[in-house]
Amino acid sequence: MDPVTFGVLGPVTAWDAAGDALALRGPRHRAVLARLLVARGRVVPVGRLVDDLWDEPGPGAVGAVQTFVAALRRALEPDRPRRSPARLLVTEGPGYALRAAPGAVDAWRFEAAVTEAGTLPPGRAAERLDGALRLWRGPAYAEFAADDWARGECARLTELRLRAVERLAEARLAVRPAAEAVPDLRAHVAAHPWREDAWWLLATALYGAGRQADALAALRRARTELVARLGVEPGPRLRRLEADILAQDPRLDPPAGPVAAAARLWSRAADAYDRAVAADAPARFEATVGLLRNLAVTGGGGLLAAREHRAETIAAAEELGDPELTARVIGAYDVPAVWTRSDDPEAARRIVGAAERALAALPDGAGGAAVRCRLLATIALETRGVRSPRGPRAAREAEDIARRLDDPTLLAFALNGAFMQACGRAGLAARRDAIGAELTALAARHGLVSFEVLGRLIRMQAGGALGDLAAADGHAAAVERLAERHERPLAGVFTEWYRALRTAVSGPPERAGAAYLRAIGLLDGAGMPGFADGLPPLALLSLRLTGPGVPASEAAALLDPDADWGPHAPWAEPFLLLREGRRADAGEALSRLPEPPPDLLYEAMCCLQAAVALDLGDRTALRLVRDRLLPAAGELAGAGSGLLTFGPVDDWLAAMDGALA
Repeated sequence: MDPVTFGVLGPVTAWDAAGDALALRGPRHRAVLARLLVARGRVVPVGRLVDDLWDEPGPGAVGAVQTFVAALRRALEPDRPRRSPARLLVTEGPGYALRAAPGAVDAWRFEAAVTEAGTLPPGRAAERLDGALRLWRGPAYAEFAADDWARGECARLTELRLRAVERLAEARLAVRPAAEAVPDLRAHVAAHPWREDAWWLLATALYGAGRQADALAALRRARTELVARLGVEPGPRLRRLEADILAQDPRLDPPAGPVAAAARLWSRAADAYDRAVAADAPARFEATVGLLRNLAVTGGGGLLAAREHRAETIAAAEELGDPELTARVIGAYDVPAVWTRSDDPEAARRIVGAAERALAALPDGAGGAAVRCRLLATIALETRGVRSPRGPRAAREAEDIARRLDDPTLLAFALNGAFMQACGRAGLAARRDAIGAELTALAARHGLVSFEVLGRLIRMQAGGALGDLAAADGHAAAVERLAERHERPLAGVFTEWYRALRTAVSGPPERAGAAYLRAIGLLDGAGMPGFADGLPPLALLSLRLTGPGVPASEAAALLDPDADWGPHAPWAEPFLLLREGRRADAGEALSRLPEPPPDLLYEAMCCLQAAVALDLGDRTALRLVRDRLLPAAGELAGAGSGLLTFGPVDDWLAAMDGALA
């Protein structure tokens, strides 16, 4: 057990190794501790602590913070020798940080448990979620929930808790009589009547308990509540459930016993496989990859688990010294990928290395052209976001082989690699749209559902860049229908972000801001760090920097200096320096910027660079960015990501031409 553990899922507190509460003294001491816990290990400058703790800080505020920190250190590390450096609440740079272990904070344990539950069968998932929800002792950061610095984290944790309650109910419905879930679900919808998932679960449980009339009444009450409270009609999921109940669709019938039929079948099949296939059989590697491929599309937890175990499976296959087996294990993981930045760059490099070694070791003709095609497509996918000639070359070779073999599944995989490598410069949205069109048609003809979803998402993104928002809307709606029908929950993350982009283009700013906050809420637990890292502050910046008419200094004044910009940090740095009035330093940071990575945010990064160059009058930077952005003339800058936009590229080009004239 950790020497000190912290609780924020209720009143803020800390316990020693024996489980006894530590004496944290007054409310300001607790506020300092809570503010550092909100920062999740990042440094909080002393000035920020002062601003957060006092509405109007007096001249002794900095000294008071130092006093609070000293008292907290004594409480948290009572046995630390005098004058020795603190190990838990540390001084670093301009402020303080709390170096708590991942399992030392109840909120962090709760998040990990919810993520893990997404990878488990219903019975075990229910146990895990039930245990996680028992960690809550009251509202998150209870005594500080109304403070500006805590409000966002409180809202995030509260939303995650509500989702966990609903996932627990869903898991229990799969393994218990439906009637047992009804009382808890009634209480849940009474407390949160705006949550459509809660109403869906209640109506499903009522119908499963043989109460069709009550299920329909619940859906009618859901409509009344949603219209009265939010002014919106129920979404497609609730409408479809009502139609299915009226039609008495057999899919809604509960399993015959307390354990779902699917769970029983799974257990029997797994037992049979274990008995029939030797533990050291190479076939187990390929069967494992097939399982991981299915796991990756089940949701964020499944995607995380699949990514972790995939790398282990490849490494284990390589140890057998059989290049043909290794090649099959690598190439069998043909999970469609839509985001052009890797979630785990180090793992991607290892996979590329293994694929290259397998290609070099395969004897001539061994494994066939199809195996080589899959290895090449894997290299194209795993080198996404990396500026190297190898990725585009591998993508072309894979596509050539797949077309020659006339194999639709191979071609779909190869086209995914071609899409990933179609971001090397600005203005390639039309090329990506053509890939998406072919992929959509191919997948629809041959029943490749996951690749049809991918093709539609690609066309949704490209439609945004090309200004064809009506077409993009249609593709987003088609994705949502496919995702609902075939259980592809992660697709909804991308369509929700597209809805936010759509609102930003055509709706009032306040609606766009609310739409982005909803989209940001979906990132937690999505299992896609390459997509999520740095995205929230970038999206919020796009709402302020809507085109070259907004000076970079003006947009920068509204930025949160503590935001985590992830891989976009170099492009955010000049804005943060402008925010502090350090124009010379901003110019230096601008001059150090490299060419943006070859991904779907290429044009967006160009616009950030152009905004600072226009503000500073940096003609060298303006000429460089103008040349990079020119091929995207006529497009919406950044909208090819399907996430955000900085306005028409033509406006940026005109502004740069004017500044250079």
